[in-house]
Amino acid sequence: MKVLVAPDKFKGSLTALAAAQAMERGVRRGRPDARVILCPLADGGEGTVEALVNVPGGQTVTATVTGPLGADVHSRFGIIGPSIFSPPGLTNSTDGALTGVIEMALASGLALVPANKRNPMVTTTYGTGELIRAALSEGCRRIIIGIGGSATIDGGMGLAQALGATFYDEEGIELGLGSGQYLSDVADIDISNMDRGLRDAKIIIASDVKNPLCGADGAAAVYGPQKGATPEMVKRLDDGLAHYASVIKQRLGSDIKNTPGAGAAGGLGAGLMAFLGAEMQLGVEVIMDAIHFDYKLKNVDLVLTGEGRIDGQTVFGKVVAGVAGRAKAKDVPVIAFAGEITPEAKPLLTKGVSEMHQFMTPNLTFEYALAHAAELLEDETAEVIGNLK
Repeated sequence: MKVLVAPDKFKGSLTALAAAQAMERGVRRGRPDARVILCPLADGGEGTVEALVNVPGGQTVTATVTGPLGADVHSRFGIIGPSIFSPPGLTNSTDGALTGVIEMALASGLALVPANKRNPMVTTTYGTGELIRAALSEGCRRIIIGIGGSATIDGGMGLAQALGATFYDEEGIELGLGSGQYLSDVADIDISNMDRGLRDAKIIIASDVKNPLCGADGAAAVYGPQKGATPEMVKRLDDGLAHYASVIKQRLGSDIKNTPGAGAAGGLGAGLMAFLGAEMQLGVEVIMDAIHFDYKLKNVDLVLTGEGRIDGQTVFGKVVAGVAGRAKAKDVPVIAFAGEITPEAKPLLTKGVSEMHQFMTPNLTFEYALAHAAELLEDETAEVIGNLK
């Protein structure tokens, strides 16, 4: 039996790689004769860099950048060679471009801000722009940027500044470090000094967020409270984003206010599209295409996948759904594992998932499950695989 193990992270307990390794141990216990291939995945959020550099020739580069509160933070990004886009037996890439892999959360993420200091009026994406600049300086001309987990609602203003853009108020005075508080003050934008490396670069946004920039479903209203915004801040930020979008349309000719995904990461989606001409794609599809997931499915008898909680959101664009769709097209059965599975996940059983199993039981506390997730996942996998006919 040949088994492809392709989970997402189990948030709060296991990285995607750690989850894959636990499942591999379970498979070997249940079917000692099985051949196991590990393929940890991500959807554009946490684990994106790890998923893509975990290939031959992949490397991680460390960098010190401006964190969401303006202080230096130690961050990293990945670099992968052109061969990742051309596995054995497939046509080779002709551009020879290196690809940079960036997680905005590693520079501008909510996890970098203490709970008592979360305030999207002052947080910035400047550090994410610095990661892009660093990737360009390393020779990357294709950049995949996962934009999950942000601490910011600055519309990508900080990112654009880090790459050379300048923002002015009505009096022609240059605005400070891009953050939510300045969105309403933007009157003019100068992009003449933006990094020249961007001219030849292709930027791909890996995200599963479809929210517009403004309004009831926009960046501020939907995601502001979790980033520390009060109701008053949400109103001010939403008005600021609408104003910011109007100036971008007037000065840059880019109408991003209602573009699906513009509201992702506090409007970073809008900024990436407006300033960098970025293309937004479903995160898990970007990752699977980059590592040639379809090629890995060749001659596979079974795929195992999973995440910490499989629920209604999983059905729309998360790793489990993405894996199931690809495997279904190849007639390969899929078994999904999770700590918890909700009834809203049932549609997955018509979308390529053959079985779903959870390791949470009524006699387990949530805290115990988090602390022992690897052991529980291994045991559940071993039992399920051992009982396969």
